[in-house]
Amino acid sequence: MANAAANFIENRLGEYPEGTAASAGISNYGIQHEFADPSGAKMKAVVWEGKNTVKVVETAKPRIIEDHDAIVKVTGTTICGSDLHLYHGAVIEMQKGDILGHEYMGIVEKVGPSVKNIKPGDRVVASFQISCGTCRFCVQKLSSQCERTNNSSVANAMYGNRTAGILGYSHFTGGYAGAQAEYVREPFADVNLLVLPDGVTDEKVLFLSDVLPTSYNCVQDTGVYEGDTVGIWGMGPVGLFAAKWAFVKGAKRVIAIDSVAWRLEYAKSKIPQIETVDFSKVKSVPEELKKIAPGGLDVALECAAGEYAKSILHKIETAIGLETDSSDILNEMILSVRPYGRIGITGLYTGYTNHLNIGAIMQTGIRLIGNGQAPVLKYWEDILNNYIIPGKIDPNIMISHRIPLEEMEDLYAKFDKRDPKDGLMKVFVATKFSNPPGEGSPQLSSLKD
Repeated sequence: MANAAANFIENRLGEYPEGTAASAGISNYGIQHEFADPSGAKMKAVVWEGKNTVKVVETAKPRIIEDHDAIVKVTGTTICGSDLHLYHGAVIEMQKGDILGHEYMGIVEKVGPSVKNIKPGDRVVASFQISCGTCRFCVQKLSSQCERTNNSSVANAMYGNRTAGILGYSHFTGGYAGAQAEYVREPFADVNLLVLPDGVTDEKVLFLSDVLPTSYNCVQDTGVYEGDTVGIWGMGPVGLFAAKWAFVKGAKRVIAIDSVAWRLEYAKSKIPQIETVDFSKVKSVPEELKKIAPGGLDVALECAAGEYAKSILHKIETAIGLETDSSDILNEMILSVRPYGRIGITGLYTGYTNHLNIGAIMQTGIRLIGNGQAPVLKYWEDILNNYIIPGKIDPNIMISHRIPLEEMEDLYAKFDKRDPKDGLMKVFVATKFSNPPGEGSPQLSSLKD
């Protein structure tokens, strides 16, 4: 952790007593004995081994711990761009053996005695956040700010408020076992599982777990309106679908900014009206955007992350612990929008950054908006019923590959490398419980081919 962040937290830890999270108990090589299914059943799962290392292991199948739990057989999971921050060791409070993954769908196997609306056999998708359903934020469906499911004192001290627990995303977010596995214990099942209708394929609903609500929230929360010119930094799956949502909301122009040429080409192939800027080929991104869009962007959306420093200064500062996140992309956005323009931050920033151009924000009236971890529960039924089922959007445009869970070690390494010959966007990861590929989705293949 950055020295400044560590000092701040040390001074404030006493202000925040431990929370009332549901039992998180999982880590240190998968499912610990006291949280294991008493039958002795095993499962395959992806665990974090240390910086830039993951491993597919055999570990205990989880059991129901709390009365509100469900056990779900995973029929589809995936890797997220934010999982790379864990992979790189950039997120604090990771422990060797933690099970990774926060996006999944599956079939309910069993439920605890307090579960009323979910039953064995239901086909469900899970929210990546864990919402209690009853605290002041959860009753407003602002599930990302749940006050009861993350007992990390470090996170509470750093952010000044409690934030929700997250599946498979370190002890900084509650220490819950993740979803890159054959089974998941889902806390508060009635709240965090959405029962899916027949007739819609797994590939179209898996991403209700994260990417679809996250990209939608980025556009909705920042405010994209009819006729706007929008710039999007980062053309991974979230950026790609943010572009899609921006056009749905009436944007006149969407300009994608990235340095991975094949990602820009991929975006263009899926959304032909999108415009692209390869920042590795221009001297100044703000100057280039002002040429393309005289007067500046109406909206700038950050769908990359603060981990990726562009300047030598920030690379040095993050390397020696003077900051956790770089302000390079944010400063580009600040200089690219018009006065009173809007900037939305959806890419992951975990702590502190130096050299933010705060003067330009104040002097030009720019709205800098932290979109937060998207409140999945606020959006997922709307996206399912009003966009996916009627065919107004097709999540298949994100899916480049379908691979077996057993190849997750290779997937992490290749996803991180972003080699154009791999061309990895969103990957549907299949388990032994998965259904055959749906129409329009890639067939099962091997990354070793």
